[in-house]
Amino acid sequence: MQLQRKKGFYEKYIKRILDIFCSVCTIILFFWLYVIIAVLVRIKLGSPVLFKQPRPGMIDLKTGKEKIFDMYKFRTMSDARDANGNLLPDEERLGEFGKKLRATSLDEIPELFNILKGDMSVIGPRPQLVRDMVFMTDQQRMRHTAKPGLSGLAQVMGRNAISWDDKFKWDLQYIKNITFFGDVKIIRSSITESSEEIDLTLDYGDDLFKKGKISQVQYNKLQTFAKEIIYNHQIGK
Repeated sequence: MQLQRKKGFYEKYIKRILDIFCSVCTIILFFWLYVIIAVLVRIKLGSPVLFKQPRPGMIDLKTGKEKIFDMYKFRTMSDARDANGNLLPDEERLGEFGKKLRATSLDEIPELFNILKGDMSVIGPRPQLVRDMVFMTDQQRMRHTAKPGLSGLAQVMGRNAISWDDKFKWDLQYIKNITFFGDVKIIRSSITESSEEIDLTLDYGDDLFKKGKISQVQYNKLQTFAKEIIYNHQIGK
């Protein structure tokens, strides 16, 4: 399957200009908020203040593979460890402060710098984890023919309350007709929606394995592949 599609005038020529304008204006207007959150994170959770994680971006037409980039967020979990020095489970390291940051999506505002760099867009399919990407079919990977977004259609249609299949359905519907007014509508819905829940859904591969859609061998092979992709990204390959 050829992972490319025809893009309209707005997506090709206007969307990037608006991304730069919106990210610059928001960063300048809310610089004070960045400072306050950074100080609180440093006091309550320690350093580093920012958390970065490799995520799949747009598909490079030359290689047919997703460009991996580092997505930035404010840190939401502590480094609490057990008696043997091992990190505690995520849910135990995510305290009340971290939960509030996630519930209000304030942990995600550093992604505006990803938008300014060109790795992301204001609106687009949310960038999933690399270990989710490797389990996607080519049809599902079509979502990566658009830049990943700070928010997207799947988020305003249910966010963490919907299944993986529904997330992909809304993402694929979005890329069929990317328009200015469609993006504005998603922005408006993103601002007005309530997002009290914390994402506790299974990774896509775990979800497939739990439902018996893939074997243990397939699961292990693709998890290893995801680790290789991340390693190659980290060493600059």
